[in-house]
Amino acid sequence: QGQPVESGGGSVQAGGSLRLSCTAPGFASNNCGLDWYRQSPGKQREWVSSISTDGTAAYARSVKGRFTISIDKAKDTVYLEMNNLKSEDTAMYSCRTEREHNTVIPDLCGSWGQGTQVTVSS
Repeated sequence: QGQPVESGGGSVQAGGSLRLSCTAPGFASNNCGLDWYRQSPGKQREWVSSISTDGTAAYARSVKGRFTISIDKAKDTVYLEMNNLKSEDTAMYSCRTEREHNTVIPDLCGSWGQGTQVTVSS
């Protein structure tokens, strides 16, 4: 199972949209879930959203209704569609695979990607 790689970050104006991708080779066949986190300078890392291989999704209150997480198991990729972006969404966004109750090889989950920067200007 490969290390996650994030992409899709960038700079947008408030109200704009971005779509982040996280590709982690093998995570779907191993039945790992995948989480998105973000961290701004001087702040603690914050959980943003999660998805399981059965498509069950969860969101932080701060992004619910604006962000949508989805999975393409054939591509071992999870997407985070971010709409109506706000300046407080500015952060480094990272993804991490996570073991679930039906993970085949749990020790292969838990890897972090390098992150992708999202900057929202008001």
